[in-house]
Amino acid sequence: MNKIIRLCEPYSSEAISDLRMGDMVEITGTIYTARDAAHKRLIEALLAGRNLPFTLEGSIIYYAGPSPAKPGKAIGSCGPTTSGRMDAYTPALLEAGLIGMVGKGPRSPEVIEALKKHGAVYFAAVGGAAALTAQSIVEAEIVAYEDLGPEAIRRLKVVNYPCMVAIDSSGHNIYEEGPRRFAQ
Repeated sequence: MNKIIRLCEPYSSEAISDLRMGDMVEITGTIYTARDAAHKRLIEALLAGRNLPFTLEGSIIYYAGPSPAKPGKAIGSCGPTTSGRMDAYTPALLEAGLIGMVGKGPRSPEVIEALKKHGAVYFAAVGGAAALTAQSIVEAEIVAYEDLGPEAIRRLKVVNYPCMVAIDSSGHNIYEEGPRRFAQ
């Protein structure tokens, strides 16, 4: 069994560059949730030269729209959404300093090239286990676009949030290489 790599804030380019496709990772620190509508607004703000609701430099975005928290919990179920819906926005966010994303499913060739160009990484989270992975989220706070409801941007504090490196900063891609290796 592969060892689990602990990735702790602040997330550095050096730590990200050491990660390899297939590595199991536990993230501890701050990550931000954002889905389609929030990504559109982030890009509009970037293009207009307005301040963003959080610093992209060295940040990780989790493609999730969590459900409301139950009493005594930081958050409800919080599973990954399909990442491809954010592909049109991702290269610009990487250009602005985003260092990682967490989601599910393959990414476009343009996103893979942008990951390589900017030394960033794409993590896959376990779909279908949203209630379980939400246990790693110890704080949640809306920081922008509250009108979007579940798609508002939230700042999450996570402890040992489990995921896997799906596409590393060299462009090695589990969605392409994994099936090829299995077929051999």
